[in-house]
Amino acid sequence: MQNETQQSGSMTNQPGVTDNTTLHQFELVEDGHMALARYRRQANVVAVYHVEADPALRGKGTASRLMDGIVGIARAQSLSIQPTCAYAKDWFSKHPQAADVLS
Repeated sequence: MQNETQQSGSMTNQPGVTDNTTLHQFELVEDGHMALARYRRQANVVAVYHVEADPALRGKGTASRLMDGIVGIARAQSLSIQPTCAYAKDWFSKHPQAADVLS
């Protein structure tokens, strides 16, 4: 069951990434600390407007793994991602293999 998200029942190919539909954020917990990406969803477009990681996780690649998991969720659910925050925009510019999910 490592591929199932805990809150929403959606699937991801990045173990640990969950879609917390109640709080409208994707979450990844590592070493007891959380990285999250807040979003607004309209139909099949998910606008990621804020990404942050607990200070204990910074510099460890956690936020990048979170974004990779978000891409996996988007592919699995036929969603498009619209990155609106600086981190998400920068991540997509450095990961052209994820361009297929951009809106």
